Amino acid sequence: MVLIAIIAATLAAGIGSVWLAAWLMHTRLGARPGGASARHLLSMAAGALLATAFMQLLPEAFEGHVGAESLFATLLVGLVFFFLLDKAELWHHGHEHSQAASVAAAHAGHAHAAHEHAGDGHHHGHAHPPAGGGWTVLTGDSLHCFGDGIMIASAFLADLRLGLVAALSVLAHEVPHHMGDLVVLRQSSASRRIALLKVSLAGAVTALGGIAGYFLVSQLHDGLPFFLTVAASSFIYVALADLIPQLQRHLSARETVQQIVWLLLGMGMVMLVSSVAHSHAH
Repeated sequence: MVLIAIIAATLAAGIGSVWLAAWLMHTRLGARPGGASARHLLSMAAGALLATAFMQLLPEAFEGHVGAESLFATLLVGLVFFFLLDKAELWHHGHEHSQAASVAAAHAGHAHAAHEHAGDGHHHGHAHPPAGGGWTVLTGDSLHCFGDGIMIASAFLADLRLGLVAALSVLAHEVPHHMGDLVVLRQSSASRRIALLKVSLAGAVTALGGIAGYFLVSQLHDGLPFFLTVAASSFIYVALADLIPQLQRHLSARETVQQIVWLLLGMGMVMLVSSVAHSHAH
């Protein structure tokens, strides 16, 4: 039963986020990856990830019989680990999203927008599609999705409610990411359908990670608090090192308030789903 729930949730998070991203782009929400609508999605995703990590995953991990010092050490090691993966370009997330924005802006003829986004704080984009037909993007995507699947499985094995919240948070933060991937791959693919198929296949790897995580964590059940802490470190890293830096730009007071509202909306969404799932469980 748990394995079926994991497979369903990972497919929804992995492939569902790709199709939702494609639909949003079709409605012109993704016409400007650096625009207000995209920033709203990034804000909501960051809020969802932070709420899941600090209000769901870490409290569940600390309810185990592992000492706080060991779990905090695991959290620190996890953050450094994901930083090193990012430096090695094996955890493609923010870099490819930033690159996608630059490609989209250049393709649309908005040279100024491309220059503004490329110089936006911590990310460096290039106004040309990646070499190798986008396979670098897909490789990084697949690895990231596989890791997401393991983390979702860890959450489900701890508690069904926690698994649903983790899957929702993964879906939320993958939508803006996949919007960027689709923009990049459309520059190197023969058609939009091929680009969508490629990104969908990468998203499907989330289910493989979920299955692998189910058997791995089941065999190492005593280490579940550590798995949950590593999952939390991943969510925190993506939110603080990838999503939020993309939001650090000079905005008007109104735009800043909107950003905060969407951030709180992401947090509220996680708490609402957790509350509803908890009430149904009882």
